This record gives sequence, C-alpha cells and structure tokens, in this order.
Amino acid sequence: MEALVLEMQDPKDGVKSQTQRLVITTIPHAITGEDIVAWIANRFKIDAQEARTLGTMMVAFGYIYPLQDHKKLIIKPDASLYRFQTPYFWPAQQWPAEDTDYAIYLAKRNIRKKGVLELYEQEHYSNLHKWINHKWDFIVMQAKEQYRSVAGKERKKPDRVVFDCQERAYWVVHRPPVSKSHCPDKGGPTGSLPINTQPTIVIIFTQQSIMRSRVKSSVSIGAIVKYMTTYNNHDPFLAPCLPSNPWLTDDTTYWELNLPNVETPTKMRVERWTFGFQELLNDPRGRADFRLFLKKEFSGENLAFWETCEDLKWGAAATMKEKAQQIYKTFLAPGAPRWINIDGKTMEITVKGLVHPHRYVLDAAQTHIYMLMKKDSFGRYMKSAVSKETQKKAICPEAHNFSSLCQCKRKPSLSPIILRQREEEEKARLAASGPVDITQVMSKLEKRNMLREGQKK
Repeated sequence: MEALVLEMQDPKDGVKSQTQRLVITTIPHAITGEDIVAWIANRFKIDAQEARTLGTMMVAFGYIYPLQDHKKLIIKPDASLYRFQTPYFWPAQQWPAEDTDYAIYLAKRNIRKKGVLELYEQEHYSNLHKWINHKWDFIVMQAKEQYRSVAGKERKKPDRVVFDCQERAYWVVHRPPVSKSHCPDKGGPTGSLPINTQPTIVIIFTQQSIMRSRVKSSVSIGAIVKYMTTYNNHDPFLAPCLPSNPWLTDDTTYWELNLPNVETPTKMRVERWTFGFQELLNDPRGRADFRLFLKKEFSGENLAFWETCEDLKWGAAATMKEKAQQIYKTFLAPGAPRWINIDGKTMEITVKGLVHPHRYVLDAAQTHIYMLMKKDSFGRYMKSAVSKETQKKAICPEAHNFSSLCQCKRKPSLSPIILRQREEEEKARLAASGPVDITQVMSKLEKRNMLREGQKK
C-alpha cells in the first residue's frame, strides 16, 4: 500500500494535484476524490466501485486524509478535496498512539478552538482528564508549547492548516468517533456494531474504577502538612497539657478548665473553634456560644433542629417514631412554632420519609440546615461580638512548676509480685517462730500428696 501511495505521488504518472481554495485558505497539493478513483481504476484496470473500495481502504489506514468531512474516512467520487498524509504519520512508523499524546492533542485543540470540540472529542477529553489527572499540568504545558510553535508568525497560514489537518487525520484513524458510520470492530469504515459487544459487569466496574477521580500526591501531601501545622499545638502527644498533666501530678486543674460546659474556656479551646464549623459543633461549650449568637440573630431554630436530628439518629429505638413526629410538629409542619426554612424538594423528601420513620429519615433536611449554618451563620459568628467577647474572656493557664508540687512526699507503689513475696516471707517467719501444730502439718502433707498423684494421673 505504501508503494502504491508513492506511485500515486509521482509528479509525471501520479494523481494530478493542484492548489485548491478551502473556505478562505489556499491549500497546496490538494487532490479530488474523483481523480483518485479514476487513477486507481486506470492503474489496475478495475471498475470504479472496486477502485473506490481500495481508495477507501487507503483513507482508513491513514495514507490519504479528507480536508472537508474529516470524520468520514471514505473516498467520495466527486470534487471532495483530499491530501496525501506525510510519511511521518504512516502506519509503517509504528508510533504508539498513547493516551498522553492524544490528551496533548486534545488540549491543544481546546486552546485553539477555545473549548469548542466535537462531541466525541469532548467525551475523550473529559475521560482522559479523569484517568491521567496526576500529570495533567504537564499535558497542558506541552499543549501550550506546541500551540505556540505551530501558531507562530514564522509559519504561513496554509502550512498551519495543512499540519492541523494531518494531525487531526492521524488521530481520527487511531481514535475514531464511536458511531455506526465508522466502527473499528467491523474492520472497515462501514457496518454496524456487533450484537455481542454488550459490556459485562467486570468491564463496567473496571471503567468506573478508572474514571474515579484521583488526587495528586502533591495536593494530598500539602493537605496533610496543612492539617499537621494547624493541629500541632492541640495534639496531646506533641504539645504538653496546660497547666499540667493530671495523670502525672494529681492536679485536676486541667480537667476543671476543660469541663464540657465550663463558664470560661481556655484560649486553646476557643482557637480550635476557628478551625472549622464541625469543631465548633463538637464542643458543647462552643455550641452554647453559637446558640447564643443564633438567638440574637433570631435563627436559633436551625441549631435546635440539627441537635434534635442528632438525638433521633443516636437515640433509643423505642422512642424513635415519637421523636420523629415531635420534630415534624415543632420544625416542619405548616405553622410550626419553630418552623425552619428549607427548599420544597427537601421538604417533600422529608415528609414522604416520615410516613415510615427511621434513624436517618431527616438526613436531607439536616444536611440542608447544616450547610446553611456553615456557609452563612458560621462566618458571621466568627466576626460577631459574641465570639470576640468569648475570645477576650478566654484564659491561658500557665504551666505548673513541678518543683513546687509535693511530689517529694509521694512514695512509688510497689509491684504486686514484690508484695506477694513479702507476704509469703512474713508467713514463713511467723510459722518458724511460733509453736508447730502437728494436725495442720499432716493435713498440708496429705493435700500435697493428693496433688502430686493427680498430676501423675
């Protein structure tokens, strides 16, 4: 086939090529489909239909590419324009059509077309972005460099159009549009999809696993470093307990300062509330502070609803139905005393689920209220006078001086083994110093002999 292509490009006896105008661009060395079919029929002395089939095969293998309807890899016996593919893209070169190269090509086309790609190219582009997301920065960088080199002013516009058509024809052959007009499973450009190509469950699972979004290692490592930097002073293994560790010093000040509903919290405790909304809700003292703020904002029903949903989720199963009905009457029913504002779709799902209540029947409404408080109320709370007053009153306990404690008067406890040995020694000493009871000695000897006989048996 390559020898035939070389023969077709012969200046004297080959297919006659000439400069053709494509829209507003002049394309050099263009040939028409009817000239290709006529030359093949004359060369092999065959009819036009067979010559057209042979020409279509050459297009399907990528030796000739269309300039107008590039998605249809067939020869049209009319004035449709074609060009011979450069030998760099011939199948004999055996260039591997890798996903990375195809991703660079699509990214370059996306830059040139400003996001306007074919439908099948958009699907391939999104799939490749999911599969090789870990090196997408490299792909975009390569695409920009290639686009600058091709779109430079030193290249003429016809040369740029020809190179674009050559590259596009190569990828249309190796990454064809999946349609009935071109199906690689049939081995040719025409035909329909075979019946037995239904994907199995294993293939579907594999495809879903491949398309699952991944996180770059640099992003994940950065998140870990950020988390460790944030929580470094709040880790009991990395930072000391202030004022002292009660397990070491017998001083319970640390426990007293960190009671669930202590009146004045510590600065470390208040600082932790700023890390995130969930940290604020996890601390009973922080939740009480947030409840005070919402009360002043006339939106305390949001936090109350969230707390009752948590009570329903983790409470006893015996009272679950009764609690669900009470929550509906208090927060969701029309004209409820503490009615909450949720969208109609969430309300419909919640009311429908309350017909047969379970622990997670209010999850949709609870999530809606949680996100509302997180995105709106939490930010305003951090800037409010309530939060600033709490931060101002928070105390920072100083570390205790261990030399001032009465640790010198404390005696370390002895091991139970040593205590048992001392008890045995004391019993032996008392037995040796006191009178001997013959009956007790005989009974002990009899027991010892019985134990020995039992062990032998």
